[in-house]
Amino acid sequence: MSYNVAFISLGCAKNQVNCEQMMALVEGSGHHVQAEPDGADVVVVNTCGFLSSANEEAIDNILQMAELKRAGRIQKILVTGCMAQRYKGDVLEELPEVDGILGTGSYTEIVSAVEQAMAGQRPSRFGSIHTAEQGGERILSTPPWYAYLRIAEGCDNHCAYCVIPSLRGKYRSRPMEELLTEAAELADAGVKELIVIAQDITRYGTDLYGGHALARLLRQLAKLPFHWIRLHYLYPDEITDELIDTVAEEEKVLPYIDLPIQHCNDTILKAMNRRDTKAELLALLKTLRERIPGLVLRTSLITGLPYETPEAFEELCDFLREVKIERAGVFPFSPEEGTRAAAMDHVPTEEAVRRAELVVDVQSDIIDAYNASVLGQSREVLCEGFDGQAQMFFGRSYAESPDIDGRIYFTAEKDPQIGEFVTVRLTGVMDGELTGELEDR
Repeated sequence: MSYNVAFISLGCAKNQVNCEQMMALVEGSGHHVQAEPDGADVVVVNTCGFLSSANEEAIDNILQMAELKRAGRIQKILVTGCMAQRYKGDVLEELPEVDGILGTGSYTEIVSAVEQAMAGQRPSRFGSIHTAEQGGERILSTPPWYAYLRIAEGCDNHCAYCVIPSLRGKYRSRPMEELLTEAAELADAGVKELIVIAQDITRYGTDLYGGHALARLLRQLAKLPFHWIRLHYLYPDEITDELIDTVAEEEKVLPYIDLPIQHCNDTILKAMNRRDTKAELLALLKTLRERIPGLVLRTSLITGLPYETPEAFEELCDFLREVKIERAGVFPFSPEEGTRAAAMDHVPTEEAVRRAELVVDVQSDIIDAYNASVLGQSREVLCEGFDGQAQMFFGRSYAESPDIDGRIYFTAEKDPQIGEFVTVRLTGVMDGELTGELEDR
């Protein structure tokens, strides 16, 4: 019997790739993937479990599906992903509406879980998080012009505040041949922007090949017919000269680096098991700026970490004013159960939130200065749609990653093709985002 299955994917792009793989498995087994939950036989909620706020979002989504189930508009609910892995002993007990659960080591068992749930069983599968299969067919859930390529799974960094190693297992690089085959298929499908992702892409190959292989992988990917190749999550302590040269020299590899530093204070960095010092971060950022023309940096920052005294917080703000990182995600410290940092003294949550807002203010000044510095330039922009309220087209340049960095809005006398590259002259700013006009070329 064939069933209609809908998917809700929460959290990061890496989780989204798992969801795309599950959708392909469901379709490949003769079932049907539908876009909306309403009317589905089974709804799969693919959860994030990184932070308490992500767990709350997952529970909210599960309870929304439970309402549809009570109304007779769906039949079964399956929960997969990181929250399922993190709270495997609680989900089925605390949420009786849930009809089955798969941990992060059991994504490939989605078809049998769907069929068992529809047969009245309550599957609970938790395969090894250290050996889970990484490859496989996907049904892309991104717009057709960009897609993610996950090059590794797991993490060996063991930062004191982070639960990811316990949810995703040890670091495992995927074989380069497998990645190049998958990337070629994405290029053949019309993908123009390939976004290379993992918990830590900088360590790619160290477990498989005995040394850093990201630069070599990027040079091979650049031979494929992508227009842009974007990099996410490069850890500062593993960036090699070869990698810097590759980003600088390969035209398709964008001068955009996502470098999660979290903080700059040496005491905090050491306590959080980060392998950088402030001096090393300053030296690295200086080197990157000098050697990669037009570089745009993104980072992640956490306020209120253990040992963040008022002086350490001011040090962070001064550091940001000095290095002028263009993009930043700023988060108040969340003491996550099971992490070493949760047992350490830290400022109250309200103070961590207040400090995060102050850092956002610092970053706003940096972004405003950056935007002002590029006015008058012409930029290649990937057109992604038309905003009816603004009455302008919108898209992204190399300096904006999807979903996290905002957009460039522009006017055009002739309608551009959605999903195509155009040249936009930057002329202004609207609510912190760049605006411009399409150049006639």
